[in-house]
Amino acid sequence: MKLSITITGADGGVRASASGEGSARLVHAAAYQPGDTIRLESDVPGFVVCQLEDSMAPSYGYLKAGFALEVPFGEKRVSYSPKCFTGDIHLLWGREAESGEISAYRNLALNPLDSHINEGLFPHAFANVETRGESVFAARNAINGNITSEGHGPWPYESWGINQNPDAEMTVDFGRTVSIDRLVFTLRADFPHDNWWKRATVRFSDGSSETIRFVKSGEPQSFDIAAREVSSLTLSELIKDEDDPSPFPALVQLECWGREI
Repeated sequence: MKLSITITGADGGVRASASGEGSARLVHAAAYQPGDTIRLESDVPGFVVCQLEDSMAPSYGYLKAGFALEVPFGEKRVSYSPKCFTGDIHLLWGREAESGEISAYRNLALNPLDSHINEGLFPHAFANVETRGESVFAARNAINGNITSEGHGPWPYESWGINQNPDAEMTVDFGRTVSIDRLVFTLRADFPHDNWWKRATVRFSDGSSETIRFVKSGEPQSFDIAAREVSSLTLSELIKDEDDPSPFPALVQLECWGREI
């Protein structure tokens, strides 16, 4: 696997790049500018471990096609730690995942690097509604690994917000077929501002489904499910507590535990 990391500017020109067989490392000795895009590419699909922002933890994922991440500025940045994408020197790296990493039991939904334009590094989350289109309520927040649930708004309280839409749905696309047997949900719990869901349905790409029943809590809630091989799942039929006066339920994190096939 040959990997390359490239930073392009708003005009599409290359600002910095590096490549290598099995791994690539790039030191970008300049401040990011609006319109900059970070790109990770490979000559073949495969599993990678990468750190494309040195203030974030490394990410494991399936690189199916070229990955692009627009460096966030303004309103888009507030869903990340204030440390992210700042300063005038940046270390970016990626490498082919090792066999032990690929075979490990893990949260297969985790991708801190996910974004709306992500079409290459899986998993990827998307939804049919995000509150007011604001970054702090985007679907990507629900798979970034942050389970802080006692607030709402800018980091560290970002979440998936449904804009009070009873037909809201969120999908996690794994980009390949995986085996999963456990789901973990962290509901947002900024009570009394928030409501909470009593029940939800998870529909899987194999045509099966699971009904999930929650309790009122901001702690992770774990559910063992029948093991199945799927390429995606969709969270839907979100039933909020009708006795709670708040109209604002939200999801902080969705974890999907299992293994690669």
